[in-house]
Amino acid sequence: MTRKQQRISAIILVLFGAAIAVSLSLMALKENVTYFYYPSDIFEEKKEIPRDKNFRMGGLVVEGSITKNDTVTSFAITDTVHTLSMSYEGILPDLFREGQGIIATGQLNNDGVFVADTLLAKHDENYMPPEVAKALEKVKGSDKTSP
Repeated sequence: MTRKQQRISAIILVLFGAAIAVSLSLMALKENVTYFYYPSDIFEEKKEIPRDKNFRMGGLVVEGSITKNDTVTSFAITDTVHTLSMSYEGILPDLFREGQGIIATGQLNNDGVFVADTLLAKHDENYMPPEVAKALEKVKGSDKTSP
């Protein structure tokens, strides 16, 4: 093999190794992505909501919907159009209350109830999680275009 052929072989080998490293990294990132949905997405037929993977759900806690038994808290969230039942087992954040914006991470069970693993509540009177604010704006915008 000449020097030129050795260099070309080395370059091809390095490029092949880099391509494998990039593809493995992208596959790992794809598995760890957590998508965000709001209650209207659950009721939209076009959306494919994952039943076997964790995702984030956000909205406003519905007034009068909070019930507690032992460590399980059940409540409903809304995006002002649709309402979705949720359950959370564990200690609630201090700022969790009715009418407040929340984001939960968990899975949708077969009964259509979102079972949350983690629960995040807003941190002051003027703050709303960006995903929840966008979802509410999107829903309000779609109401204006409806006949």
